[in-house]
Amino acid sequence: MSELIDNRAQRVRQLKGIIRKLHEGAPADDVKDQLRTIVRETDYSEIVAMEQELMADGMPAEEIMSMCDLHSQLTREVLVRLPARSVPPGHPADTMRRENQALRETLARMRQAMEAILAAGDDAALETHLMAWRQCANELMDIDKHYQRKEYLFFSRLEAHGVTGPPKVMWGKDDEVRAMLKSLQQVLTAPGSAPADYKLAVCTVGASVTAAIEEMIYKEENILLPLCLDVLTEDDWAQIWADSPRYGWCLVEPREGYTPPDRVLREGVRLHGEQAVQLPTGSLTFEQLLAIFRTLPVDLTFVDADDRVAFYSEGPDRIFARSRAILGRKVQYCHPPRSVHVVDQILGDFRSGRHSVAEFWIPFHGRFVHIRYFAVRDEKGGYLGTLEVTQDVTRIRALEGERRLLEYDEPVTEGAAR
Repeated sequence: MSELIDNRAQRVRQLKGIIRKLHEGAPADDVKDQLRTIVRETDYSEIVAMEQELMADGMPAEEIMSMCDLHSQLTREVLVRLPARSVPPGHPADTMRRENQALRETLARMRQAMEAILAAGDDAALETHLMAWRQCANELMDIDKHYQRKEYLFFSRLEAHGVTGPPKVMWGKDDEVRAMLKSLQQVLTAPGSAPADYKLAVCTVGASVTAAIEEMIYKEENILLPLCLDVLTEDDWAQIWADSPRYGWCLVEPREGYTPPDRVLREGVRLHGEQAVQLPTGSLTFEQLLAIFRTLPVDLTFVDADDRVAFYSEGPDRIFARSRAILGRKVQYCHPPRSVHVVDQILGDFRSGRHSVAEFWIPFHGRFVHIRYFAVRDEKGGYLGTLEVTQDVTRIRALEGERRLLEYDEPVTEGAAR
């Protein structure tokens, strides 16, 4: 047994050394030959360990992210592909696999349309093939749901088990795909675009996004899912299953067949009935407190002094999706890598006392959203955490004049209590 452990540790060290040479500028073909000679076979866990150790040694996640596609191409020849672990229909891993299969089918149709577009000899034929290609491009926009479930649910559970490196790198690669798809949509929806414009998009962004999505499917099925199935517990999977509907599904719906353990889905509550929370300005039963949070016209999220998400409110119309999977998670891991520096600056300024409020406002899915961050302090000024308050202010911004008489905006509810 010790020999097996030593051999594994040696392979990870060898992988690290080879990948470091690649980062230092060694030609990919030379590195590939060395890899074949030294590391004759490896498995996903050693690839994960290699990335974790490189980051622990100080290599930035962004540097690994920029080279990870090349890492993947180099290690494919020596990577032992394990048989797909059997899971029940409807299990989160089953749904991810089926979504990937649906994405493969869309990408195959997109490639066929792409080849036909490049070979088209006249405008009529070109337009016919462009219609098929545009349909595929629109279907690919659904991938954001797939990536969000992975980032907010799968990654958070891995991080709870100490696996932090690969999620950071994968999230960054997901964002690259999102940016490509956004560029693609801008071409597709640009007013007055000519067939020649679409043909150029097919040759450039279309080809790049197709390759990037295929690469991510490979990483998910040969590294991420085997890792998750080895590391995550039954309770982890049940929590992922329970929270997944918040993010939606990509191209296919989950199947029936998976039954999570009841203990995970029952929400434990410490206060019931008339038991009250006593506050300096009054008391509230748990039922009243929960109802107030559900009624507030703002979304609240509280991050504690250790930068971990401790609480979020759950109203009927949340602006940004939240799930219980983020509780206890480092808030930096709840944001894409490109915006983590802003999060760190806000938290640092609040913790030091330099500032106590930060606010932003953005258009979001047809709404105008106001986002404010408040430093939460104790009576002596000690930093307790940060409160995020998010509000849809579209209607408020449109108010004019005055209203002094009672007038209800919502429809009358039949059978309302009198």
